[in-house]
Amino acid sequence: MVSTIQEDAPSSRHVMTMFYKRLFPYKPFFRWLNQSDAPGKLWTHREFAFTIENDVYIRYNSYSTAYDFQKDILRLVPSRFEIGPQYSHRPRDRKTLPTGVLQPQRRELVFDIDMTDYDEIRTCCTDKKICKRCWGFIAAAVKVLDKALRDTFGFKHLLWVYSGRRGIHCWVSDTLAVDLTDDQRRALVTFLEVIKGSKEQAKKVSVRGGRDDTPLHPYLAEAVETLKEEFVKLCLGDQDVFKSERGWEALLALPRQTNVDADREAKTPMGRKWDAALEDIILQYTYPRIDAEVSKHRNHLLKAPFCVHPGTGRVCVPIDPAKVDDFDPDTVPTVGELLVELDRASSSDNDGKMVEDYDRTSLKPYVEMLERHARAIMDDVRGARGPKEETMEF
Repeated sequence: MVSTIQEDAPSSRHVMTMFYKRLFPYKPFFRWLNQSDAPGKLWTHREFAFTIENDVYIRYNSYSTAYDFQKDILRLVPSRFEIGPQYSHRPRDRKTLPTGVLQPQRRELVFDIDMTDYDEIRTCCTDKKICKRCWGFIAAAVKVLDKALRDTFGFKHLLWVYSGRRGIHCWVSDTLAVDLTDDQRRALVTFLEVIKGSKEQAKKVSVRGGRDDTPLHPYLAEAVETLKEEFVKLCLGDQDVFKSERGWEALLALPRQTNVDADREAKTPMGRKWDAALEDIILQYTYPRIDAEVSKHRNHLLKAPFCVHPGTGRVCVPIDPAKVDDFDPDTVPTVGELLVELDRASSSDNDGKMVEDYDRTSLKPYVEMLERHARAIMDDVRGARGPKEETMEF
């Protein structure tokens, strides 16, 4: 089997069949999305979308149990799949429902950060490429966004997931986050969003209401304190973003805020103007560049954790935000490497007990991370509901 796996493409049907049959963590995955052992509407009314052979895209799939989901995965063998919201009705029944009745109701608050949005800044890689060095921009974004979501908004059930190539996703599963309306999500994202504008727009930070000396909002002031070290280490050090003519011209192209109050302008200390300009530069180069549209709407689909990226073959694994600096995309296991590990591993642990196949590979710590995360969510939900529920159908 080893030689066959090594010869096959990462997204070949043979490789993906083996992955879904032996390595995909169905039980932890179900518990994380369902937030309970017994299938509820967060599962039965949830949309799943699959990309299968010949890039055929199938939406509005839904399942009664985790076992039904597993059977369909093994039947379809998708090259990737995405997760949508909980709908008012089962998505699979949409063709029998009156027009407009099927509406998204609940879903995790999600964020998407893609390295390509940093192409104008990073100097080591471009386009779809990513390395440990430019991962520093993602790491800086995770530190700021994770802190904001926990400390400013009070969320605690955050799952950060490597996208498999050049980005990262965040899934917030607190009940308060899951229940947010689209309007509330837009308001939250508007508060967090700082980097705005197209690639052609030089200055993408406008946070002072048109005045050079207006103090930053306390949240942004705290973010700048977090990012100062990242800016020095990453932008001035490792990436040296202002070394090239393109780099320093981009810096010099950043316009000052327009100050309409001449008297105020005359009375503003130059030191304060310099501090404000430096804060804006730090934000422009290191603040999270989130894809706001992903976060604003409940019906948005997002790639599932533990999918396999069809181009790289790497698994979309969870990341500990406390160790995001240590993460290296090149060390994430590929589906081929995992199947080779599995082929060579013993079928039991040191005590002779039978274990899950993924526990015998380098995927184990990532699955354990999802298991801990799912348990924490379920403990909170169970504490709020009170009565003990039935066991999961699997």
